[in-house]
Amino acid sequence: MHYRITALAALTAMTLHLNAQSLATPHKAVTEGNPISSCVFCADPTALVYQDRLYVYGTNDNQQYLVNGKKGSNGYGNIKSLVIFSTDDMLNWTFHGTIDVGKVCGSWCGNSWAPSAVWRQTEDGKDEFFVYFANGANNVGVLKGSSPTGPFKSPRSSALIQHGMAGVDPCNWLFDPGVVIDDNGTGWIAFGGGDPNSSGSQLWPGNSRIAKLSSSMTALDGSAVNLPAPYLFEASELNIMDGKFVYTYNTSWSDRNDWSKFEKRGSHPAPSTCSMCYMVSDDPMNPDSWEYKGEYVPNEGNFGMGWGNNHTHLQKFGDNYYLFYHSTLLEQTMKEKGDMNSEASGYRSIGVNKATVNESTQTINKMTLTKTGVSSIKDMNPYMLQQAETMATSGGITYENFSNITKVSSINTLGNDASQNLQVKMPAGAWTHIRYVDFGELGASSFTVRAKGTGTLEIRLNQRTNAASATIEFSSTSFENHTIELDPTVFKGRKHLFFVFTESNNVQFDTWQFTQFDPDAIETPTIVATPSESVFYNLSGQRLNNLPQQGIVIEQYTGTDGKRYSRKVVME
Repeated sequence: MHYRITALAALTAMTLHLNAQSLATPHKAVTEGNPISSCVFCADPTALVYQDRLYVYGTNDNQQYLVNGKKGSNGYGNIKSLVIFSTDDMLNWTFHGTIDVGKVCGSWCGNSWAPSAVWRQTEDGKDEFFVYFANGANNVGVLKGSSPTGPFKSPRSSALIQHGMAGVDPCNWLFDPGVVIDDNGTGWIAFGGGDPNSSGSQLWPGNSRIAKLSSSMTALDGSAVNLPAPYLFEASELNIMDGKFVYTYNTSWSDRNDWSKFEKRGSHPAPSTCSMCYMVSDDPMNPDSWEYKGEYVPNEGNFGMGWGNNHTHLQKFGDNYYLFYHSTLLEQTMKEKGDMNSEASGYRSIGVNKATVNESTQTINKMTLTKTGVSSIKDMNPYMLQQAETMATSGGITYENFSNITKVSSINTLGNDASQNLQVKMPAGAWTHIRYVDFGELGASSFTVRAKGTGTLEIRLNQRTNAASATIEFSSTSFENHTIELDPTVFKGRKHLFFVFTESNNVQFDTWQFTQFDPDAIETPTIVATPSESVFYNLSGQRLNNLPQQGIVIEQYTGTDGKRYSRKVVME
């Protein structure tokens, strides 16, 4: 009995011949930046910057979508978690899973919507992260963590803001917190919304509040006060620009017949319904100090459709400001391609566009939201370990089933899946796309993927439908590293990268990394292990104690470089 190791070219041809299935349908064009996720419904974004990385948090609409059996309308009632994404280039986003707010906070918390996130460094040098959220429209809660992805704990046994507290009532909906830390290190929180309260009107609904936070950031310091926002409905957020407070909010559906009664309207026309407006103050607890600055995002039916109400967050990252918001763009695309029940509605997704802001005058230029989104601010480094959950777009992947993932207690004990615990489930035909990867002038000499299951991964460059530039086949019942050698003349320069799984039997994709070619390295031939020194698996990932007389198996062996390798072997 003997065996034959297939050559790469022949192996690629065989793979293409045996797997002539079509690739999964994209729900976001590979040239477009919006929405930031092509497979997770999420809304009401907020953001913070930490260690040169931008973290975005949002309402987990995907939870309601799954509870509803991927159909019906989004009623928000089953949303009890928040999602986390991050990026350092503005095009490729890492999904860090969810914060299980309901589990963290316990019985008093029934929902988690519309987060607002901030962080600070304490006097003793510790980094503290706070995520504020709406418990439905009933009250506002807060979480505290030691990293932007958690684990998060509840620093209170009850809500942070409730009816009956000083200055809060009358306020119809206690939700949509917007938090900022000023230049002196003091925290502030805005909140509230809904139809006009018992003493309000369409022009002045009377439901917006602002309050100072205590030094702990987990309690109010004194009474809340009314924040006079015309036609306010929801979506409070706060920023600090040049020492002044900038308050943004979403307007209501009401008519604008009483706009002339607003004495401080200046030359600003009445805002359109469900638009985003803003106000500025240098004395936030003085209602008379707030200056209305007008509308910066009109509701003009962006992406060719109306969006209803919205929720935005203005975030500075590097030298630029970015506006985060939500739309139903992903839902509409999925329906158009027949991949979503036609009765499903209201499942939102987060987008981002660049904003033009003058900090010295606290001016936000009026803007139009686009599918194209924003430009890359840096290229990805393929020689650093990258999470498989990092991508610009994808097709056919899923994060739905976390039950087979072993939690790493040192990372997280609360059920919120940090990226180290999260893998991407990749059925046959599934793919992920990473934009603007810089292999440099020397190129890459090898590639390592950490995965489990049995699969064939093709690395395709620049186009999803291009022929494979390299192919790696693997089989393992646990997560292991699988490495192949590459031609550096192919993997060099600036490329778009596609990971395409043409074969898959329960494949879960965890991390990947390229190794840069070293022209000065001494070439050491790899000593191929003999069958007695190797471990063999069948194509279902089951270890073989005895090799078959014929057929295809997966061999795993250790090369002289100490790395673990996998290859497909034809038994003859």
